[in-house]
Amino acid sequence: MSEPTGKKDQQHPLYNRDRPLIDILLSQQATDYNLAELARLQIRYQGFPGARDIQKDLDKVLQQWGLTEAQLFEKTRQLHDVGGIYKSRGKKEEQDWN
Repeated sequence: MSEPTGKKDQQHPLYNRDRPLIDILLSQQATDYNLAELARLQIRYQGFPGARDIQKDLDKVLQQWGLTEAQLFEKTRQLHDVGGIYKSRGKKEEQDWN
């Protein structure tokens, strides 16, 4: 017999890469770069059926920085409108969707 679908948490493919970054965010202040990283990770893990520890810690960072998710996204929209948060590694302007 197989397990019912939707009951078991999934392992996010980027969990091992993101976990150390979230630990850093937990110990640092809300710089422009850290705000952008937090927003990026919030979007990545939003609604994901697993990685509960990461989701909980992302909420904890928001709380430590005194922000709601809506405030975080508003701040980061403004930061991205100005540009330069993520410096391109190549010569051409590019976006990193990882």
